[in-house]
Amino acid sequence: SNNVVAKSRLFTVESLELKFSNNEERQYERIRGGGRGAVMIVPLSADNELLLVREYCAGTNDYQLGFPKGLIDPGETPEQAANRELKEEIGFGAEYFKPLRTVTMAPSYFNATMHILFAKQLYPQTLIGDEPEPLVVVKWPLTQWQSLLDQEDFTEARSVAALLLLDKYLASGAADE
Repeated sequence: SNNVVAKSRLFTVESLELKFSNNEERQYERIRGGGRGAVMIVPLSADNELLLVREYCAGTNDYQLGFPKGLIDPGETPEQAANRELKEEIGFGAEYFKPLRTVTMAPSYFNATMHILFAKQLYPQTLIGDEPEPLVVVKWPLTQWQSLLDQEDFTEARSVAALLLLDKYLASGAADE
């Protein structure tokens, strides 16, 4: 059975009472998000630069370097949400999106999913987003992508995963098609 333990603007905390196949009974707690999911975009400029953002992260109470990301709004596809987030966070839209992978985040405790997409053929266009302050856009040469892994403020697991998924995709040669 599921019981709501707490609820906030963003999350619901549920208590779950489960019985397993061996009759073992356990009580778990999980965080349930809004259910629409989120997107993270790995944008590549015409100059072969990755475009990242440095933004405040409340969970760690510091500034982190990572790829643009955000929630999928009602009625949006992941590609539509990705294009909107790019315009809000880095001031570019994209003509081309390639889904790289859908990942879970802390699945033992959290039901959220994130769609990671590669974006190219960028064009300038800005939308006003919900960020409390202007985000700092950081350009990173694609040829030096591995050095991102050494950056002290590039620690978010989803961004690290996105970078490695991009490397796999580019190494496959599919990006040249």
